[in-house]
Amino acid sequence: MASETNISFHKRLFLMLLAFSWATVLCFIGYQYIREKEYKSEFLNAQLQQYNRNLLTTVEEGEPYEEYIATHDMPFDELRISIIALTGAVIYDNTIPLDSLDNHRSRPEVATALANGQGYNISRQSTSDGRQYFYSATCGKRVVVRTAIPYSSTLQDLLEADWSFLIVMISITLVMSVVAYFTTRRLGKDIERVNRYEAEQAKNRLKRQLTNNINHELKTPVASIQVCLETLLSGISLSEEKRQELIERCYMHNERLRRLLNDVSLITRMEDGSALINREKVVINEIIDEVAEELEVMPEEERLMLHLDFNDEVIVDGNTSLIGSIFRNLTENAIAYSEGRNIYISLLENNDTVCRIRFEDDGKGVEQKHLPHLFERFYRVDKGRSRQKGGTGLGLAIVKHAIQFHGGTIAVTNRANGGLRFDFTLRKQST
Repeated sequence: MASETNISFHKRLFLMLLAFSWATVLCFIGYQYIREKEYKSEFLNAQLQQYNRNLLTTVEEGEPYEEYIATHDMPFDELRISIIALTGAVIYDNTIPLDSLDNHRSRPEVATALANGQGYNISRQSTSDGRQYFYSATCGKRVVVRTAIPYSSTLQDLLEADWSFLIVMISITLVMSVVAYFTTRRLGKDIERVNRYEAEQAKNRLKRQLTNNINHELKTPVASIQVCLETLLSGISLSEEKRQELIERCYMHNERLRRLLNDVSLITRMEDGSALINREKVVINEIIDEVAEELEVMPEEERLMLHLDFNDEVIVDGNTSLIGSIFRNLTENAIAYSEGRNIYISLLENNDTVCRIRFEDDGKGVEQKHLPHLFERFYRVDKGRSRQKGGTGLGLAIVKHAIQFHGGTIAVTNRANGGLRFDFTLRKQST
C-alpha cells in the first residue's frame, strides 16, 4: 500500500510539473511564433515602403512615374503597383486594366495609409483578380502608392516562422521533462518519507494519549476493587449485608474494566488491522431487530421506546460486529445520558451505493460547545455522571471509527425539540 501511495504521489507531482512546463513553453513558442511572423511582415513592409516612398516622390514631383517603374529594379518579382488618388480612384495599375477597378478608398491598407501615412495587410484576396496579396500602402500629399506581392511559395517561405528555433525549444522541453521525471520521483519519495514519518509520529502521539487516558480510567476502578478486597481480607468483622455490598462493588468495577478493555481492543483493531477485519453481507434490519429485542429485556427504568421508520431492506458489504457496535453504542449513549424516553431510527436514503440513516433521542441534548468533541476518545460532557453510569468514554469514538471503516461519515446536532440527532452514511460496497 505504501509503494502505491508513493507512486501515485510521484505521478501527481510529475504531471503537475509537466503540465505547467509544457503550458509555459507552448505559450512562449506561440508568442515567439507570432512575434517572428510580425517581425518578418514588418521587415517585408519596410522594403515595400522604401520603394513606395521613392515612387511617391517621383509622382508628386511631376516626373514620369511609368518611366521610373520601368527603369528601376523592383524589390520583388511580380510586384503589382497601384497609384490611387486620395478620393480612392485608381490612377495607375501595372497589372489590372483601370476600367475594371472600383474605388479603393475602403481597402484596409489604403484606409490605414490615409489615416496614419502608411499601412499594410498581410494577406487579403484581391477583388480584382482573385489572388492573395501582401499589400503595402504609403500616403503622400496627392496620391497613395500601393504595392502588392502575390502569395507564392517564395513569399510563404519568407513569412514562415523559423521552425529550427521551435524544434530546439521543443527538444529542450522534452529533455526538461525527462529530468523532471527523475527529479520528482526522488522528491516524491522524500516527501512521502517525511509524510510517513509525520503520520507515524502522530500515530505514536495518539497511542501515548490513549495509553495515558486508559491509565487514568483504570485508576478509579482498580483502586476501588483494591479497597474492597483489602477490607474483605483484613479480618474485620462485617455484617453479611456489608460483605455482599463490597462484593457487588468489586463486580461492578470489574465489569467496567472488562468493557473498557473490550472497547480499547475494538478501537485498536479498527485502527491497526482494518485490512484483517472480515467482511460479509450484513442486513442492517436484522441488527436493528436485535437491538430492539435487547431493549425489551432491559429493566423498566432503563428501557427506552424504539420507533422505527426503516421500511426497505438494507444490505451492506461490511462487518456484522462493527455495524452492531454502531447501533448498540448509540443506544447505550441515549440510555445513559439523554434522560429521554424514546429512540428514533429512520432510513433517509437507500440507493445502489450508499444508505443514509438517522438515529435520534428525545432527551435534553448537549450544549453546542460540546458537539464537535463528542466523538473524541474519553471526552465526557459531565465526567462525574459519566463514570457513575459506567461508561468507558469510547462509545462514540467506536461509532465514528466503525462508520469510517464502512466508508461513511457521521454528524451530530441537537434536535429542535430536544435530544441528539446522529446522521450517518454507510457505503454498500467496500472500496
